[in-house]
Formats: sequence, C-alpha cells, structure tokens
Amino acid sequence: MPKSIESPSDLAINGAPPLFAEPVHVGRPNIGDRQTFDRMVDAMFERAWLSNDGPLVRQLEEALAAHLNVAHCVAMCNGTIALEIAIRALDLDGEVIVPSYTFVATAHALQWQEITPIFADINPDTHTLDPDAVRRMITPRTSGILGVHLWGRAADVEALHAIAREHNLRIMYDASHAFGCTHDGVSIGNFGECEVFSFHATKFFNTFEGGAVVTNSDSLAAKMRLMRNFGFAGYDRVIYPGTNGKMTEISAAMGLTNLRDVGAFVVANKHRYARYQELLEPIPGLKMLRYDEDESNNYQYIVVELLPGFRTTRDEVVKALHAENVLARKYFWPGCHRMEPYGSLYPHTWLVLPSTELVAARVIVLPTGSSLATDDLAGIAAVLRQLA
Repeated sequence: MPKSIESPSDLAINGAPPLFAEPVHVGRPNIGDRQTFDRMVDAMFERAWLSNDGPLVRQLEEALAAHLNVAHCVAMCNGTIALEIAIRALDLDGEVIVPSYTFVATAHALQWQEITPIFADINPDTHTLDPDAVRRMITPRTSGILGVHLWGRAADVEALHAIAREHNLRIMYDASHAFGCTHDGVSIGNFGECEVFSFHATKFFNTFEGGAVVTNSDSLAAKMRLMRNFGFAGYDRVIYPGTNGKMTEISAAMGLTNLRDVGAFVVANKHRYARYQELLEPIPGLKMLRYDEDESNNYQYIVVELLPGFRTTRDEVVKALHAENVLARKYFWPGCHRMEPYGSLYPHTWLVLPSTELVAARVIVLPTGSSLATDDLAGIAAVLRQLA
C-alpha cells in the first residue's frame, strides 16, 4: 500500500518519501493471456512465416472487422503509416483541416506528404473539432477534413459530414483513442470514408506496435492493400506506387491475444474510472472528463482539467505528482501548432485557437489500468486534494 497523505508536509516535494516506490505510468500496456500468445508464436515459428500478409494478420483483420462491424480492416505496421496511407489513398492534397489538440503524428502524416495541416479550434467542452471553426478555415485549397475522436469520445461527426458534403471535401478520422467505442450506438470505425486506429503499446488495444485503417469502401480497402505492400499485385507485378506498411505475424499474434480479453480490459478501466469519480468529485477547482454511459467506452483515459479556482498551477501539480512517482501527463501540451515545424511556419496560429490554448494549458491525464490497484487511487487523489 502507498503511504497516506494528510497534509502538504506529507508530499514528496517537501522532502517526504514518494507515494509510490516505483513509477506508475499513463498508458501501461493492456496484456492478454500469455499462454494464448505463446501458442500462436510457437505455431508462427513452425510455419516460418513471419511477415508478408501471413495467416495471423489475415485472421486479425477478419476478427477486427467483425468486432468493429466494418466491411474491411487493413492492418498496418503502425498508426502513423496507417494515417499516411489513408491520406494518400483518399488523394488528399493542398490543405487539410485538422485539430491542433491531438498527438503530433496526426499533423505530421499530412506534412510528411507536403500537405498543409490547417489547424482549426476545438470545442472546449468536448476537446474535439469545433464545426464552426472548421468552416472558418476552408479555402479553395482545402481538400479534406481529418477529425480526431479524442479520449475515445466521438467528434461531432454529423456536423463535420455536413460540412464535407457542402464543400465537396473528403473526410476521414484518427480513431487512435476510440477502439471499442460507439457514437449513437454505431461502432467508431464506420464514420467518414475511413478511420485509422493505432495499436501502439499505450493504446487500449495493442499489437505491441501496429495500426489499421478500417473502411466500408471495397475500392478504398483494395487500394490501401496495394499501397502497404509496395503496390504488388502478385509476385512480380507492381501496379501502384506503394510503401512498406505491413504488420508482422508476431504483432498480429499479440492483437489476437488481446482481442480475446478486451472485455476484461474495459471492466478494469471502468472500475478505476468510477473510483476516480468518487475521489475527485469533491475536490474544488478540478473537473474530470465524463464518458456517456449510453455509449460503449473503453475508459482508457482519466482526464482532469484544473479550473481557475484551483490554487496550484498545472505545471506545479504535474511536478508534485511526478515527485510521488505518479507520472501524469500534460496531454496534448502545447498543441501541434506550437511544435515544429508548425510553430516556425505559422507563428501566429495560436490567435485562432483560443480554446485549444485554454484546454492544453489545464489538462492532466492520470494513470489508470489493471496494473494500478484500485486502492492506490486514493493516494493520487490525496495529492490533488492537498494542492487544490
């Protein structure tokens, strides 16, 4: 059990021992049954088929398509390559509207292909793209919208789709946070022309490292399958410019293992989410992000905002938590628009992103997951309570 914190003098920043002997992290991997994984790996070695569209990758694609209720799942080596291939498959060019309040890979996947990411502001309540801000950013060079389902909560898909139809724009989503989540009862993965998932180790569902694009378009799926394998259509026939985006068999084995246990991961996350709610609700000046209980959620992120009434600055709170070996994160600080190359290319973008600036300056993401005992959450809450 971690130590108790009853007064500010008990905090490690004041010389007391840290709350946890070992660091507790945001994004500790969810890991399924080891014996199941080992059996798949043994069979993989017996086949001596390690990559190149192997049977485990095909099995994972079928299982994921069924789980997400989509027509096609195209597995990739990682989420960033999946984004890049989806962007290219949609023939995006010129400018694409994207939130700045997201992981920088969302913007980099555009910039890497000489497409200009145009940062639009977010709704401060949902942390996802504000449709009115999107409208303001449309120019004759705009070819598409790349929305993000942040924290597992869907973007305003209805409004964004209406804008895309009105202006004849392509639309896709970065769904890296939203595996197993729904919007109006529909599985995320079914919105836009395609949706991209990351299966990195820190995500709710992981394949060690990996990703996928899911779509209900037969032609788009076929195009992306060519693109992820250098454009090969047969042993010696290349019919399209492509790259190497293939998922390995061992990553697929991890995915198939974890897919069997996603229900248990949800239960563990939801239990800790509910406990955090109980502990954090009474703390003044602190607002915890809520999930819609009418939807399916993965509860992977415990997101809190420090409101103006909180007496300690966000950076001081993070410093105090880190001193206690609670490695909370300042997601997504400071926003893509202040990172490079965007900060130098567009130094005044912050002027049109007031909500992005506000949210990025006050969000903290706290550790959760099955590796963190429920009883330990009281200690984390006590630190925040002493700083409030």
